[in-house]
Amino acid sequence: MQLQTKNAIIFGAGGSLGGAVAQAFAVAGAKVFLSGIHSASVEKVAAAIRAAGGLAETRQVDALDKTEVDAFVAWVADQAGSVDIAFNAIGLEDVQDIPLTDMDVEDFTRPILRAMRSQFLTGTAAGRVMSKQGKGVILALTATPGGIGYPGTGGFGTACCAIESFTRNLASELGRFGVRVVCIRSGGSPDSQVFIDAFAHVGHEIATQIIGGLAKDTMLKKLPKMQDIAHVAVFAASDQAALITGTTIDVTGGTTSALNYKTSEDGPFIPPFQERGT
Repeated sequence: MQLQTKNAIIFGAGGSLGGAVAQAFAVAGAKVFLSGIHSASVEKVAAAIRAAGGLAETRQVDALDKTEVDAFVAWVADQAGSVDIAFNAIGLEDVQDIPLTDMDVEDFTRPILRAMRSQFLTGTAAGRVMSKQGKGVILALTATPGGIGYPGTGGFGTACCAIESFTRNLASELGRFGVRVVCIRSGGSPDSQVFIDAFAHVGHEIATQIIGGLAKDTMLKKLPKMQDIAHVAVFAASDQAALITGTTIDVTGGTTSALNYKTSEDGPFIPPFQERGT
């Protein structure tokens, strides 16, 4: 088991992706300490982990509140003896599909402020404990706009870039203490609750078209599922990734290479391949 004897903290564990990563950590052998602002959703994830034979404890924590974050991390360190993994997956309350020129400044800045405040508070709190231990892994999550200009993403795209920059800087400071910091860039998981809720308003046919369009933007022509992201998180947190830090692991199916992405219905720059002699 890749994470056996590890103690993992998850902020935003009540969300679909935070919950999927928490369950993957538990399956890999970690004892997970789940937190979120809504205790009911966090308890639901913990119940599923316990039912599968895993170890999970919960606490209601606002990841935007320094006092609560510091107290939670200290509580885990005291109770478990160490904090080996910290993962932040809180929601950013972003507004998308509105041109930047038409967007309210509050809608643009909200996800940026939430991302930076929560990543700073959770990352530095975990970093202080891990530095004293001489070991630990801090994980963050972004999406495709962190690596490519992507229209219609509002402040979310800027927040993704900011998170990736912050994790690099944090890694550069904590590396000498044996602490790794890794970001995971997702391509957007169609089985996540965010997608499910959004597609519920447009109908199955349109939802299928949207997913198909997003998949076409990838090199592999398919989007990552939540389990794909969770598997990468387990690997990044494990000793198998012992020399990976200060970087972003791209799990977008190749979208952020920019070779297949286009912002209009214009044809591809490279003409269709023709066999020799035709």
